[in-house]
Amino acid sequence: MNVDDNRDDLRQILDYYNAGSEINRLQSGIGVIEWERSKQIISRYLFDRPMVIYDIGGGAGAYSRWLAELGHEVHLFDLSPAAVEYAIALQSPGDIPPIHRIETADGRRIARSGGSADLILLMGPLYHLTERDERLDALEEAFRLLKPGGTLLAAAISRFGSTLWGLSVYGQKNDILEEQPFMSMIERELADGQHIRPEEYPNFIARAFFHLPNELKEEIEESGFNHLSTAAVEGPVWIVPALAEKWRNPESRAALLRISSIVEEQESLLGMSPHLLAAAKKRS
Repeated sequence: MNVDDNRDDLRQILDYYNAGSEINRLQSGIGVIEWERSKQIISRYLFDRPMVIYDIGGGAGAYSRWLAELGHEVHLFDLSPAAVEYAIALQSPGDIPPIHRIETADGRRIARSGGSADLILLMGPLYHLTERDERLDALEEAFRLLKPGGTLLAAAISRFGSTLWGLSVYGQKNDILEEQPFMSMIERELADGQHIRPEEYPNFIARAFFHLPNELKEEIEESGFNHLSTAAVEGPVWIVPALAEKWRNPESRAALLRISSIVEEQESLLGMSPHLLAAAKKRS
């Protein structure tokens, strides 16, 4: 990939997030499962005492606000100036503890000293750094920032996400599998993980890389971490046709979350989950 390609990719990514595409994503559609399940998984690695947490690529700050409300010292970093401005605007001057710091930053270069964080969230950078050496740079920066024994939680998008979504809506909401631009897009994703958004679908996620589960583990381990687990965030339950209706029913919602939790580390099902969340430790 040449320099111009990198600039074009960065421009598309910034345009996508600066337009506010992610601001309400976790409040509708399958985003509601991602939000609840991600919190479940993250909670397993929180201490009872206040922690220093770096939310790198944290967007408008949904996870940062939640963690700050729990009493942790949260530093939010994102590449999108608009997302950072929105996160700042959402800060509450009232009784809810605010996010400690909110800054515009590249996830590969964070202005903090080494060994200064107890926990790092990488909930976006790994799927928008499309070259392997770039992703390793971000992981190695997280390694530098963490205290010995600190925890990394790194998110990835499944290699099969677009394909499974296309199948889930085919013949119901549209006939997208019969559209050549979509078919060409998913063929490329399945071949090498590179997501290149066709002009015909301006609302699709910007330029990205979609992982296989074993690729995510390998990149984390190559960066010096001890890989603990890779969990399917949504798991297979997002395919439920009446998801919106069932989610509104507390008993149905609990059942869906329970199934996601039961199968979260079942290797044969990991690829069915739109998002993966890997946990790793910095060796002491």
